[in-house]
Amino acid sequence: MRLYSLSVLYKGDPKVHLLKAAYDVSTFNFFQRSSVQEFMTFTSQLIAERSALGSRASVKEQEYLCHVYVRNDGLAGVVIADNEYPQRVCFTLLDKVLDEFSRQVSKMDWPSGSPDTISYSALDGYLSKYQVRITRT
Repeated sequence: MRLYSLSVLYKGDPKVHLLKAAYDVSTFNFFQRSSVQEFMTFTSQLIAERSALGSRASVKEQEYLCHVYVRNDGLAGVVIADNEYPQRVCFTLLDKVLDEFSRQVSKMDWPSGSPDTISYSALDGYLSKYQVRITRT
């Protein structure tokens, strides 16, 4: 069970744009990592764009499950995980991240924000904390 991506986006009018993201592509071949990360960014934006305000959904894309939560204020979160990762845990994580993000980052910054301009550093920690480590004996 793995989490690969955790993204915070803003669903503005007409487009969705990425505010901040964290990725774990360590299980992929070194030469594939950048294209896998681009795929996850693109997929996160596309799923958030196609989701209505105030909705939650889980969408299967290739061998991944993408869990999206779009709040009524336009703030959206997307978790990309493998098929085995529990859906309930993904939505709990999205609730926690979006609540914390909205407290720490001014709503005025969401429409014009980008990963370079938004100061929010907790995503990597959450991605690591919620990663399920499987040890083989």
